[in-house]
Amino acid sequence: MLCLDVCTRWNSTYLMLDTAQNFERAFERFEEQDTNFRAELERGEGWPSVDDWDNVRNLRDFLEHFYEVTLRISGTSYVTSNNFFDELSEIDILLRDAQLNSNIDFNVMAIKMKEKYDKYWGDIDKMNLLMFVACVLDPRQKLKYLEFALSEMSSSEKACEMMQKLKESLYELFDEYKPPLHSTCSQSSVSTHVSIGEPQQKMKRRMQALYKKRELEICGEDKTSELDKYLAEANEEFVEDFDILLWWKVNSPRFPTLSKIARDVLAIPVSTVASESAFSTGGRVLDQYRSSLTPKIVQALVCTQDWIRRSSLQEDIKKIEEQIQELDKIENGLMQMEIFWRDEMNIFWKDEMDINGEC
Repeated sequence: MLCLDVCTRWNSTYLMLDTAQNFERAFERFEEQDTNFRAELERGEGWPSVDDWDNVRNLRDFLEHFYEVTLRISGTSYVTSNNFFDELSEIDILLRDAQLNSNIDFNVMAIKMKEKYDKYWGDIDKMNLLMFVACVLDPRQKLKYLEFALSEMSSSEKACEMMQKLKESLYELFDEYKPPLHSTCSQSSVSTHVSIGEPQQKMKRRMQALYKKRELEICGEDKTSELDKYLAEANEEFVEDFDILLWWKVNSPRFPTLSKIARDVLAIPVSTVASESAFSTGGRVLDQYRSSLTPKIVQALVCTQDWIRRSSLQEDIKKIEEQIQELDKIENGLMQMEIFWRDEMNIFWKDEMDINGEC
């Protein structure tokens, strides 16, 4: 079905072109059915030529990137903060390449889009620093990839300044999350006195503490922080199904402080779609006839509506499972019935053969 274009929503333009390009052959075949088809279209906007269809396909391919980016960063069931800057850098490269297009109309459109992009994201100094922190907490990117992307989007001087500012902010944030020294010492301290009835496990921990103390006396204290060790490790490979939350869950014993930072930073959504949809739901609850409801009552109604939908879904699943069990019972009954009748027929034919033999 052909989607109509909405002048205030560019994604509707993409959906319209994506559907319309499938009807190119339909215009040719319709002319075979109606000889006046071309003449009637000539009176209006005209007949779509081959060049028009080429422009439709080129514009559709161009807008597809923006449509997919919008869907990715508007998700609510997965992490989006670590990929937002990567998506911005991809759009920047896409617009710069589009400005070199040989098509004049396409070139002018790309220039206007790049000016709009630079208005909001052209200056890296005006970007939210937490967006870069989320990139660093992605083990596929870290500082190396971020520095490369910033140097591609702006000058090398600005990129170096931003990287220095980011490193200082990272260490400040790490110090805020780092537990106090006395708490770590109290947790790791082990008594040197061992009673006769003490389990062997405590003896093992005591030996480990003595070994650690001896190493500190010989080699000195290891001043390499948890953040330095994380940044010094090699980056993970870029794979599509990479689960960043699972990675931090597995590596939380190695990076306990950084995992807490990742838990808070990666939970931040980069899109307001979820909050706007929540307000839309509230608008359906708080209409003109219920405008005197208190905030607590509105919250209770919204939550109850969500719980009812979830419970109804679970009830539907339960009903389907019960129906499947009923079908299994019927199938087993039919199989048993078939085996019974087969045995009865074998007995019948055996008796018939015995009777005929006696006769």
